[in-house]
Amino acid sequence: MRLRFAFVCAWAALIFIGSSFPNPPGATGGEWQYDLAHMVEYAVLAGLALVALRAWRAASGLLGPMAMAWAFAVFYGMSDEFHQSFVPNRDANWLDVGFD
Repeated sequence: MRLRFAFVCAWAALIFIGSSFPNPPGATGGEWQYDLAHMVEYAVLAGLALVALRAWRAASGLLGPMAMAWAFAVFYGMSDEFHQSFVPNRDANWLDVGFD
């Protein structure tokens, strides 16, 4: 079970590191590619969180862990946008939270 949470933390760390680059790789792509990248990276985060939460709360059904995984991904997306507001050449775009 701890390994599953370690995967969640590792993926969150990769998102944080990627958000720390002033000029992120692939930033010159089209807007839809940027939005798709946001959706994929946070879908993976939510999926990893769901797997970890299901292992932790196996008897609680699926709806509770799904809601907690979704909320975690949304709040992490919000914190990531806040983090980007301090990175040169990056901005905090709250519309990105919707894609996250």
